[in-house]
Amino acid sequence: MKLGLFGGTFDPIHLGHMRCAEEIREIFDLDRIIFIPASRPPHKTNACITSFYHRERMIKLAIEGNRVFSFSDVENQRVGKSFSVETIHYFLKRSSEKSKLFFILGQDVFCQIKTWKDWKELLLLCNFVVMRRSGYTSIRLSEAIPADFASQFTYDETLQGFRGPTKCFIFIREVTLLTISASDIRQRLQEGQSIKYLVPDAVHRYIFRNSLYGV
Repeated sequence: MKLGLFGGTFDPIHLGHMRCAEEIREIFDLDRIIFIPASRPPHKTNACITSFYHRERMIKLAIEGNRVFSFSDVENQRVGKSFSVETIHYFLKRSSEKSKLFFILGQDVFCQIKTWKDWKELLLLCNFVVMRRSGYTSIRLSEAIPADFASQFTYDETLQGFRGPTKCFIFIREVTLLTISASDIRQRLQEGQSIKYLVPDAVHRYIFRNSLYGV
């Protein structure tokens, strides 16, 4: 079983998220991609984030009918802030020894990995998939993490990824991220602009039905 762990605030989930997930699923032949919304992200204040309940409902509406996409509220089950290292440990404990985990994140987020809790341990726990926007220059590991730590990873030409000392990989892959962001969607809504075709129709209806983001 090959599982993709796709974390984020998802405030709201949009078509860019879903297209990225689909492309990564296809590239790595993943059996399932699990959307894992952060409950209390350490880099954001609670005042900036829509309630977990609404974000959960929007994700479930967006992925409904896709048997490969699923949802986890693991980060809302824990008390305190959401830390990815704890989430990965959670899935490792509940997966078989033959299962492979692929933690999915964007290149811009990966470049901030040093600010994450236990980031060195994190990068050795499972495979990482760093999504790069089409047309953007690919980063070197030493540009995101200290050179001494990056030196523990060796590039594998066959698998096109950086193999670490625990035999987990860091893969960098170009995907069609689309020029869509949750912050832009929120701003458009606050300014009375249309977000049609930026989010799934069911999510669009949910936002207006529940008067989210100032509509």
